[in-house]
Amino acid sequence: MKVEFDEPKCVAAGQCAMVAPDVFDQRDEDGVAILLDATPPEDQHEAVREAAAVCPAAAIRLTDQ
Repeated sequence: MKVEFDEPKCVAAGQCAMVAPDVFDQRDEDGVAILLDATPPEDQHEAVREAAAVCPAAAIRLTDQ
């Protein structure tokens, strides 16, 4: 799995960081998400899929490698 994150679309809701904290975090100054791991291990795939699904801005895109 490869994670693509469109930072300009991010509305700083923080859903991704709550659902998949090993893959996403948020900047302190404005809350915009940060992608920590663009190719997360398999044990994180379910959480990353959920993070993409709950993102209100649809800023997370997942592709197969």
